[in-house]
Amino acid sequence: MFDQKVCILERHKVPGGLNSYYERLDRKLDVGLHAMTNFARRGERGRPLTKLLKQLRIPYEKLELSQQHFSRIVFPENQLSFSNDPQWLVVEIGKIFPHQKDNFARLLDIVINFDDVNLNNRYQSAKGKVREIISDENLLEMIFCPLLIYGSAWENDMDFSQFVIMFKSIYLEGFGRPKNGVRAIINLLIEKYLQLGGELRLGAGIKKIDIENGAVRGVILDNGEIIQSNKVMSSIGLPETMNIVSEKQECPAVGAMSFTETILFFDKKPCDAGIQETIVFYNDDEKYNYKRSPTLCDFRSAVICFPNNFNYDDQNEGVIRVTYIANFEKWNELDREKYLLSKKEVRKESLALITKLFPEFKAKLLYYDVFTPRTIMRYTGHIKGAVYGSTQKVRDGRTAIKNLFICGTDQGFLGIVGAMLSGISMANLHCLMNGDKA
Repeated sequence: MFDQKVCILERHKVPGGLNSYYERLDRKLDVGLHAMTNFARRGERGRPLTKLLKQLRIPYEKLELSQQHFSRIVFPENQLSFSNDPQWLVVEIGKIFPHQKDNFARLLDIVINFDDVNLNNRYQSAKGKVREIISDENLLEMIFCPLLIYGSAWENDMDFSQFVIMFKSIYLEGFGRPKNGVRAIINLLIEKYLQLGGELRLGAGIKKIDIENGAVRGVILDNGEIIQSNKVMSSIGLPETMNIVSEKQECPAVGAMSFTETILFFDKKPCDAGIQETIVFYNDDEKYNYKRSPTLCDFRSAVICFPNNFNYDDQNEGVIRVTYIANFEKWNELDREKYLLSKKEVRKESLALITKLFPEFKAKLLYYDVFTPRTIMRYTGHIKGAVYGSTQKVRDGRTAIKNLFICGTDQGFLGIVGAMLSGISMANLHCLMNGDKA
C-alpha cells in the first residue's frame, strides 16, 4: 500500500500455517479455526476487527461473518455459559457465584481500562493478578479455561497482557465464523495483497536467513536461491527464526503446548438433537490442568466445537471437532503402526465424550480425520508442534539481529485477528515509521 516491494514466502502449497485448510473426499476441513474471536458487528467502532479491516481496506461484508449461539464452560460442580453479549456472563456469574458478583465487576473494570497492546507492558502472572480480585478458586479456574486453551504458551498461567487480550476477544467481543471458514479470510488477504502488487511464492521454504555483521542481508531458499532484502519479518515463531539464521544465536525457549484434534462428520446435525451450544470447554476436575499431557493425550479436558451452530449453517453434514491437550514427544516416538492405532484411539475417546455430554445426539459417523502434534510440526514447522509458540514473546518485534523482526504469535498478539494486527503493527513500526523504506 505504501510503494514498498514485498515478497511473502510460504513453505507449503496452501497458505495459512496454523490456520489453514484442506479437503478430503470433497469435504472441506479447517485447521486451527474453531471460531474467529473478536467478533464485531458492521459499523461498530474501536473494535480490533473493524480496525484491522480499515487498515487493510477490506469491506466488512466480504467476511460474511456469523456469530455464535452461545458457548459453555463445563466443570464437575458448576457450569457457565456466555455469548457475544458480555452481560450474559455477568448474569451467569451473579446466579452461580453470587458472592463473586462485585469482584467480577471489579475485574471487568480493570480489563476494560487496561492497555493490553502497549509494547512496554511488563510481564506478570495473570493468575497472580486475578487472584487479588477473584477469591473463589473454582470461578477463577473456569474463567481461565477458555483463555488458556485458546492462546497461552505458558503452562497453567499466562501473561496478564495476554489474559486481557483473550478476555476481551472471547468474553467481551465473542466468537464468529466467516462463511466458508478460514479459507475465506486467507483468500481475501491474498486477493488484496496481489491486487496491490505483492509477490506471493508458495512452496518456497527458507533454509537460512542470511546475516552479515549482525544485520540481515536476505534469505536462502531450500532450492539454493538467494533473495536479497534489507528487512525480514518472520511469522514462523521466535525459536524457529533463530534456528535458521546464518550466524549462531541463542535459541529461545520452545513452548510445551500442543494438541490433537478430531474432526467428525455425521449424517445428522447437532441442532437436530436440540444441541445449541457453539463451543463447549469441558474439564472433569475443579482445577483446570493446562499443561503438557504426561501421556499421548490428556482426556480429562477438551474443547468440543459445533461449527453448524453459528447463526448460519453452510455445512451439508453434521460436524463436531474435539480438541485434547497432547504431548509431542510421546507422539513423535511412535512407529507408523502405533501412530495410526493411537489416532483411532483418539477418535474413540472423542466419540465417547460426545456421547457422555450429549447422549441425545444419535447419528452415523460418515468420516473423520485426526491431526496430532506431529502433523502440526510437519505442516507449520513449529518446533515440537507448539501451537502458541515460545513462552518468550518480543512485544516490539525486535531481535538481536538488525532488521530481523518477529510478527504473529511470538510477538505477543493472539488469535487470528491478533496475528493480523501484529503483522500490521510491526510493519507500521519497523517499515513505515519516519518514511523508512524496506
